[in-house]
Amino acid sequence: MTNLRTLLAIAPNFKKRLSGVTSTVINLVPPMQKMKYDIRTLGPGLPPNLPSISFIDLFKLYQKPLGATHRIFHARRNNEMLFAVFLRDIMRLPLKLIFTSASQRKHTKYTQWLMSRMDHIIATSSKTTPFIEPFLKKNGKIITPITVVMHGVDTDRFTPTHHKSKHKHSLGLDANALYIGCFGRVRPKKGTDLFVDSMIKTLKHNKNWKAIILGRTTPQHKKFEGSLKQRIKDAGMEEQILFLGEKKNIQEYYKALDIYVVPSLYEGYGLTPLEAMACGTPTIATDVGVFREIIPKKCGYIVKTTADDMSKHVNLYLASPTLLETHGTHALKHVRKIFTLDHEAKGILDVYKKLQS
Repeated sequence: MTNLRTLLAIAPNFKKRLSGVTSTVINLVPPMQKMKYDIRTLGPGLPPNLPSISFIDLFKLYQKPLGATHRIFHARRNNEMLFAVFLRDIMRLPLKLIFTSASQRKHTKYTQWLMSRMDHIIATSSKTTPFIEPFLKKNGKIITPITVVMHGVDTDRFTPTHHKSKHKHSLGLDANALYIGCFGRVRPKKGTDLFVDSMIKTLKHNKNWKAIILGRTTPQHKKFEGSLKQRIKDAGMEEQILFLGEKKNIQEYYKALDIYVVPSLYEGYGLTPLEAMACGTPTIATDVGVFREIIPKKCGYIVKTTADDMSKHVNLYLASPTLLETHGTHALKHVRKIFTLDHEAKGILDVYKKLQS
């Protein structure tokens, strides 16, 4: 029988399909367990190896946990917040409620109300807090505390390869070519067209370089993808700019890159620059989301959302292999120092323990 008296925190996942939020839960529970903290998942769509509880187990949680005043219920979606409020305020379970927000946009009145019912808010960046603070204030003072804990990446999974040419060959890529990558869903909001246009400008005169685009294209964006492929064909660059579709082993493609580009028009957070930098790859990103916060000058460039500016900064690397190598080395050190999963897990646990003391 599962011992629920030692259970200190619940990480719900109320969505069957894999999403960024689901990946966050999957990535963070194991390092928290390694830190000797009993956190378990609740809900569908998660690997069976993660420690979990059932919905029936919730009725066994009226007793306080051993060594703490309350258990933590850490929501990351609106439906999870609503359920958490029900458990605490209707079922009267001894819970403290936390919500993580990554959004950099105005919240609906419904979301504002739910967030106001939380005991603590975790923001994934300092750029998120201005969208939260106004409705968590009373008489000019914050009534619900906010702590910034930035996302991290799995630096065991995302790590450089020592034999890049061989690695490229193993993926069916040209072992002698240098690669620029753009990963994520193919759609206008992700700026895939900016990337294609910048690559047409840049690679026409750099035949030893190639560009790869990885990511799923949903049915509503097939026409958009088709228009980009036509641009590439019209430029005579079908051998240099490649659409590779969706890949499950995406970490292996990061390892094959020499430059990574994020051309997004909007991002709430965006982990791909960190994943690329964790593989020792310098990154060029548009000035959206938290990119300016996570990509220092020695690790890459922040650029305008134009193909010309993107191309200009890519050319800086193409013209200087030394700069490319130096920025790649700094990028790897930067992520391993600040943006590991352990670093993120510890930041979240510090919030948990304050609420439970």
